[in-house]
Amino acid sequence: MFGRREENAVEPLLLTSKEAAKVLSVSERTLYALAKAGELHAVRIGRAVRYDPLDLRAWIERAKKKSRKAC
Repeated sequence: MFGRREENAVEPLLLTSKEAAKVLSVSERTLYALAKAGELHAVRIGRAVRYDPLDLRAWIERAKKKSRKAC
């Protein structure tokens, strides 16, 4: 059903680049640039790159603090 979650649904521990970019409302290219600059942590599993949702939230908090200091 729309808007309802399955009782057995499992929250993903790691997100793909596409999913992480969508969560942050940025392009995948921007996501890659943030990871390359060391601003955002990425997890490599073989050739796959994944992102921890907790790291995304931590990046958002750091960005908010930077934004407040600039004002």
